[in-house]
Amino acid sequence: MTKCVRTRFAPSPTGDPHLGSMRTAIFGWLFARSNCGSFIFRIEDTDRSRTVEEASQKIITALNWLGLDWDEGPTVGGDYEPYYQSQRLDHYDKAIKSLLETNAAYRCYCTADRLSGLREKQQDRKESTHYDRRCRVMTDAERKLQEARGTPNVVRFAMPFSGKTTIHDLIRGEVSFENNLIDDFIILKSDGFPTYHLAATVDDHVMEITHVMRGEEWLPSAPGHIQIYKAMGWTPPLFAHLPVILAPDRSKLSKRSGAASALDYQDQGYVPDAMVNFLALLGWSLDDKTEIISRTDLIKHFSIERIAKSSAVFNIDKLNWLNGEYLRSMSVANLTDLLLDYWDQHPTPGIPDSPDKEYLLQIVPIIRDRLKTLADAAPLIPFFFTDVVEYETIELVQKKMDMEGTQTLLTASLESLQALDIFDAVSLDKALRSLASTHNVTVGQLLGSLRVALTGLRISPPLFETMEILGRNRTLTSIKSAVELLSSS
Repeated sequence: MTKCVRTRFAPSPTGDPHLGSMRTAIFGWLFARSNCGSFIFRIEDTDRSRTVEEASQKIITALNWLGLDWDEGPTVGGDYEPYYQSQRLDHYDKAIKSLLETNAAYRCYCTADRLSGLREKQQDRKESTHYDRRCRVMTDAERKLQEARGTPNVVRFAMPFSGKTTIHDLIRGEVSFENNLIDDFIILKSDGFPTYHLAATVDDHVMEITHVMRGEEWLPSAPGHIQIYKAMGWTPPLFAHLPVILAPDRSKLSKRSGAASALDYQDQGYVPDAMVNFLALLGWSLDDKTEIISRTDLIKHFSIERIAKSSAVFNIDKLNWLNGEYLRSMSVANLTDLLLDYWDQHPTPGIPDSPDKEYLLQIVPIIRDRLKTLADAAPLIPFFFTDVVEYETIELVQKKMDMEGTQTLLTASLESLQALDIFDAVSLDKALRSLASTHNVTVGQLLGSLRVALTGLRISPPLFETMEILGRNRTLTSIKSAVELLSSS
């Protein structure tokens, strides 16, 4: 086996790419990149009954969005193509033939009804359910009879009857399993397609994979895989079984608690670097305090030794905070481009189809600090793109004020703003604070009425900067409209 590090990401295209799967991809990608190795992407689509046609493309889209480039795999090729297991059946057929010839595997002719009845009897006796190896001890004559009848069959791996299989896991250390407690698992189904156990093992060997990173749910299957390597005379790769990701209440991660498709997070306005940072910290850490880690530093410092054994807990509040930090650290130009791309892909009410970029470059600085996701921007700024904002007249009236007093205050604001020589945030701030003092109202009361008049919102970006961007004419026109509404009421 080659000494160069070769990791792989090998998802099954059975649905949308979820966060646990993407976390596995990130760890494999980081380990390869940190060791100047190769990251191989392989689609494990041999379970034809569960394969979803569009799922492979969604996985590719998710990897591209997260910036996890692969050295070999779909769309890029490589020395070991094809990288879809359904197109690699000849490799598995050779392995099956070899295992059958050495009696490391055998054909099983048991029907579904027999296996179901066997399970029921074992459950009634409160025994663990397992295959009773009936076909393993079948005589040659019995086997020939089944073949002559054309009885459908599967191929099972013949696990040793005694001894232990020890896994040298890079995260958990040595983990041993009693061989007699492990079922003779199926490696070839009756439809001619291999199961994961055989296909992944064969491909990891053929593709010279040095390190297999996968979820800890595969740890109980690992001894069977080790035995296949042994039966074939192959050296197994090194294994690292990753901790699971749990919901905040430490239950299984569900869609309600964060187990959505990775692409859903893209749709919700999270940015790739923040997602990679967040997912990398679900089970790995640089130290006990660092939360924001650039992609470059992740590659520089990533090591399997710092992957935790215990389960990681998904925290949406932390993801929101982290994503906000990434947005705020961007230049105005980069964030503006991201917003334009986001709105192009996700048309948003209140935002025109093609917002003027120069205009948006003025707006972004005053909303950047309020963003947790790209989706948060649109509700803050629709008034910038319309000449008329909508609101109820009563919304103009602030606490401890009435309509008459509000009308008087806005009329005075109109006169004060018309007299300004320079219409910028500094001048507006000075003039309006002075006006509030003169009319014996709080600055909050004055700005609250102006905010509704200008934006239609109770909460908006900083008002003085907003007025400067809207400009003198638009600002004065909006205040006039508010005065007229109050007058007619």
